[in-house]
Amino acid sequence: METYPITIGKITRHVPVVETLPGVHIPLIEIMGDVELVQAAAEGLVKHLPPETDALLTLETSPIVLAHAMSALCGKPYVVVRRKRRPYMQDPIIQEVESLTLGVSETLWLDSRMAEKLMGQNVALVFDVVSSGGTMMALEKVAKKAGANVVARLAAFHQGNSKLPITFLSEIPILQTA
Repeated sequence: METYPITIGKITRHVPVVETLPGVHIPLIEIMGDVELVQAAAEGLVKHLPPETDALLTLETSPIVLAHAMSALCGKPYVVVRRKRRPYMQDPIIQEVESLTLGVSETLWLDSRMAEKLMGQNVALVFDVVSSGGTMMALEKVAKKAGANVVARLAAFHQGNSKLPITFLSEIPILQTA
């Protein structure tokens, strides 16, 4: 299996290269379960939190571990936006995602009780990997609908041509085959 080296801080991993579309291969980064990599990414990203940050905002599933580790380091709470409606949700904020990378439509859901925690707060968006930026833009819309102000867009890895200003720790390529 072909692999690609990724590095965050002093931690290097050789991740598998997978074909996402015909002729398009990417290094597959799965941070869940890799405590050392998550910790290194959290330590790196916490340094980029603006002082006025009140809370972290992230998505399920993969970036939760990163937001949790960052929260433990900086003492700021975090809120998770869901990718699926849960039965307990009351009057949720709903946001469609326009993402080129996923290849499928997706909807983000934030329970109104979680949205109340964001009202008037300065939030930092936390991602593991940002490619086109479509999902991050959708998360930013959720934050604004909840009455929050986005003060930072943070990602452990960046891949592709996102037009959003994002602070990231490592660039990973999109590999084309002939």
